[in-house]
Amino acid sequence: MQFHHHGYVSGDPRISPAAATLAPEELPDEVDVLIVGAGPAGMILAAQLAQFPDIVARVVERRPGRLEVGQADGIQARSVETFEAFGFAQQITAEAYQISSMNFWAPDPADHSRIVRASRAIDDPTGISEYPHLIVNQARVLDYFAASMAAAPTRLTPDYGYEFVSLEVHDGEPHPVAVTLAHTAGEQQGTERVVKAKYVVGCDGARSGVREAMGLKIEGNQAMHAWAVLDALAVTDFPDIRTKCAIQSVEGSILLIPREGGYLFRMYVDLGDLAPEDHGRVRSTTVEEAIARANAILAPYTLDVRDVAWFSVYEVGHRIAPRFDDAPQRADGLPRVFIAGDACHTHSAKAGQGMNVSMQDGFNLGWKLATVLRGGAPRELLATYDAERHEIAQNLIDFDRTWSTMMASKPDESSDPDALAEFYTRTAEFPAGFMTCYPPSMIVGTDTHQALAAKVTVGKRFRSWPVRRVADTVPAHLGHHAKADGRWRVYAFADRGGLALHDWAEAVTDVRDGAVARVTPLGADLDSVLDVKAIYQEPYDEVALERVHPLFLPRVGPFGLIDYEKVYAADPEDDIFDARGISRDGCVVVVRPDQYVAHVLPLSEPEALTAFLAQHLHAVSTEPSMSH
Repeated sequence: MQFHHHGYVSGDPRISPAAATLAPEELPDEVDVLIVGAGPAGMILAAQLAQFPDIVARVVERRPGRLEVGQADGIQARSVETFEAFGFAQQITAEAYQISSMNFWAPDPADHSRIVRASRAIDDPTGISEYPHLIVNQARVLDYFAASMAAAPTRLTPDYGYEFVSLEVHDGEPHPVAVTLAHTAGEQQGTERVVKAKYVVGCDGARSGVREAMGLKIEGNQAMHAWAVLDALAVTDFPDIRTKCAIQSVEGSILLIPREGGYLFRMYVDLGDLAPEDHGRVRSTTVEEAIARANAILAPYTLDVRDVAWFSVYEVGHRIAPRFDDAPQRADGLPRVFIAGDACHTHSAKAGQGMNVSMQDGFNLGWKLATVLRGGAPRELLATYDAERHEIAQNLIDFDRTWSTMMASKPDESSDPDALAEFYTRTAEFPAGFMTCYPPSMIVGTDTHQALAAKVTVGKRFRSWPVRRVADTVPAHLGHHAKADGRWRVYAFADRGGLALHDWAEAVTDVRDGAVARVTPLGADLDSVLDVKAIYQEPYDEVALERVHPLFLPRVGPFGLIDYEKVYAADPEDDIFDARGISRDGCVVVVRPDQYVAHVLPLSEPEALTAFLAQHLHAVSTEPSMSH
């Protein structure tokens, strides 16, 4: 963590200096971005926008206060990587339950009335991330994002007690989206007010009012199958109560997920297929009935439930909105209103994807809105949100349909007891959040030079790796230095000796047409838009800082101090060049603000970086524009 470069900091350095002009405590009449819904998608989006003192963003929520009991609890490793960008990956990992394996139970071949442990699967058999798979209450995730917002320059906090009523878009006005909100609590309960915004994002759940106001209908079907879910404290002789389990018996199925704290656990209890004439009656299933069914499934083991923290019944459905923005309704074809999270896509809870994919929706959109609002990119950048996230949501629904169907299948004598475990292991990369691969676009290049970094796939998330910081020889994780600040990361991997790297750095800082010079505003720090780092293949004690190009030792802050945390060397015990398939001739890896690899380019073609960035980043102007 870096601080003191703007002057000595005597307090908590994780709290950014407050913006010169803070937004008023009361919800203002005009904002740049109005976020409807303080769930995972809305809060990660708000936490990003809170980093920018010149953006007025607000998040409204119909609840009167913070969420106390969240429905979601599974945090995939990709989400924990994202939390690192917001500064709380370590804290939430220490608090959470960590999943390291999953056990599969099936009917005893000798006596189908009993279940036995059939197999065990390692949760991350290939070591795809340095972070674990976590279980922690959704409410705590929101708390961490709220803390990030409150410590950001704008000191943003959610505006509780506001319910979305309607919206109208008046193209051509400075704040074209007029949103009517109703007070849900306090002295003004029941009264309405209008807030005007440049952009609106509906993160208001499966019954999204914003989606309805956009004229979009969520499409899909019911699986005609129901599950009960309960968070419970119990005494049991089931030996795997503290291990994630998929349990299939002749009586039905259970997905068991231990919770944080050492005692609490969650059970998804199979309630069976629904008749067409059920019409939601299954939702009247009592907690006592669900517990009785759980005991039948667990036989010969018993479950003595002592307390239930939360209980619900749901019917499995798989639905997706036809679009995630209102672009076709706008005269210029560019969106003003977006939806994210459950407002876009709904599915079963058993794949543990709802909160995770929702947060990636918000992470994807947040930096794009910030870049456009601050004048760094054209509004066309916002069209990439629907183009990228809609396909990901459809892939999720397809996966979840298969997984939830397999979970609900009752085994018989002809069933393969290892089928579920085999599917879980074979598809592990998808539910962990690492199968997302964005196609070529204005912000994702082609794979023309992919061979230069064979295991750093263009379009997929940038995987961090251990390196050594040259200035102080401290071991570091290369990707952990990247925060949710809207900057692009450019990792320049040096050739042997570093001569080609030096020439590349000279070219990209050329004031006439260099990529870095082109996008850096006059008077701003050299790394204010592109955070460029050098990674040498020689041992750290063979890299001479005095010969490193100034691009990698930029002057920052009002005192023009040298930033020494942009020069790295390969760790001799775990060489990043070998591990990530990086050419010994060097290369350039361009990474988006949301941690996805945008391009791989050769050091010999510095103009290729300029050409790529010109597709979506404006050339500099001395004054940022907020007219977008």
